[in-house]
Parts: sequence; C-alpha cells; structure tokens
Amino acid sequence: MPGPAGTAPTLPCVAVYAPRDRVRALARAAFPRRRVRLVIVRTAAELAQTFHAGLVDAALIDLGTASDDAWAAAACARDFPSAPFFAVTPLRSADGATLARCAALDFADVLVETVDDQAVRGLVLPLTFHARFVAALREPPAGLALSSALQRNTWNCLISHAGLPVRTDAVARVVGVTREHLSRAFAAAHAPNLKRVIDLVRLVAAAELAKNPGYDMRDVASVLGFASPSHLSSTTQRVLGLRPASLARLRAVDLIDRFVGSRGRSRMTSRTPGRTSGRTLAGRTPGRPAGHTARGGLS
Repeated sequence: MPGPAGTAPTLPCVAVYAPRDRVRALARAAFPRRRVRLVIVRTAAELAQTFHAGLVDAALIDLGTASDDAWAAAACARDFPSAPFFAVTPLRSADGATLARCAALDFADVLVETVDDQAVRGLVLPLTFHARFVAALREPPAGLALSSALQRNTWNCLISHAGLPVRTDAVARVVGVTREHLSRAFAAAHAPNLKRVIDLVRLVAAAELAKNPGYDMRDVASVLGFASPSHLSSTTQRVLGLRPASLARLRAVDLIDRFVGSRGRSRMTSRTPGRTSGRTLAGRTPGRPAGHTARGGLS
C-alpha cells in the first residue's frame, strides 16, 4: 500500500471506457485498489479528459456494442500511443470487422469476456507505461556511474515513479537513510547529484509522453505534475541544455548521453564525458517485453 506522498511507487492508472455494467464489474474485479488506480468512464469525451487529467498507463475499451461513441473512444489509441489499448468484447462470430479495426488502431490485445476474465490483470499490467518505464531503465546507464547498493536502490526508487514527482526526503525514507546522508552518498564516486538525476528521470518520461499526438508540452507538464509549462521548460534547459520542443524527437538513450556529456553532469568530476554503454536502455526494443510487438515502447 502507498505510504506518505512519494514514499512508495505510484500506482499505475488504468482507464476503462465501459458503458456496460458487465465490463465495469470485470474491471473492478481485475484491478483491486491496492494494485491499480482505476478510472471508469462511460463516454469517449470522458476518456479523453482522463488522459489530460493525469498519467494513464493503459486503457480498456468496451466494444461489446461497437457504437459510434465506442469507436470514438477506441480512436484515442492514435492520440495516446504511450498507453497500450485493450479491447473488451464478447467476440461473436460476426466480430471480424471489430478485430480488424482494433488491429488498424494498433491495440495491444483483445480481451474476450468470460474467457479472459481471470487473466485480465496479468495481460494488462506488464504492458502499462509504469511497467515498461521500469523495465527499460532497470539497469542504470553506465555513464551515470551508479555502482553502490545505495545508488542503485535509489535509482530503482526513482524509476518506480515513472516520471511523476518524488521528493528527496521520501527517497531517503525508502532506502533507509537520512536525506543529508543520501545526498552526499549518492553523488560519491563521480556520480551526478541526486536532484539532477531525479530531473533526468522525469525528463525521460516527458520525452516519451511528448511523442503522443494528443499532447502538447503544456499537457505533458500537467500530466507529470510539473508546477507549470515554464517549469518543465526551465528544467529541460537547465538539465539537458535543450528546448522542450526537442524532447519529442529524442530517444531516452539520447537524453541520457546528453546529460552525461554536457551540463547535466553538475558536480561530477572530470571523467571522460559522454561515456555510456552505447546500448539501448533495455538491451532490446526499449520498453517492450520480449516477443511483444505492442505500441508505445520507450525509445
């Protein structure tokens, strides 16, 4: 269960478009409150509003009736590819056209009512934005020089928030030291200071969300909890030396290389700049489980 603000990984948010009672009940059974923040809506307009109200990790779309409003909700998949979309349908024999439209919209999967009821959580949660973010960044990039157990535990705590705000005192509580000790120990052995790394992780998330056609930079700032668009802008310029508009065209590994080799290395000693592992963050198509071809992977 989450503790005080910022002391535990933030819960993934699953948005569910569900005009039918059957699908609402399925979602509540699949995603208990201790595991997931569930947002259930009944109209496509409400679904779109949900994406602008906060970070959405995945979306389930009830296509049991395949109404015009249901397809309007399904079309949100094009605007927000950072979140995997799942269709929920009885899968009748005449539903071939429904499956074809889901494929055209690049849905991650189709969940068959009754057949998949017990498997919904296991199918959805590994593909959430939170899960892919953590998987892509689980191994700290070599250029950050995070080698001690404390540094790596701290890194794991930071990425578990998937770019959402986290306070240094909250991180210190998670890793079991004082804030002052954490700040000193984290920056030891040529590593960057903690605040800069927190900002870097948040900017990696911002870059991924900025690739969504449905978001502008104002939306990205709001969804990730930046105080204002200007706060996101100043953080991007201070940490990476970039304009925020540049985030959408850069991969996570590009941002980290820039951080390591330029102004991002605040309070770091003179190691050879720009030395990173030369690999993508996860050693494969970043953010995508092995063998999976769904959309929205970190890059």
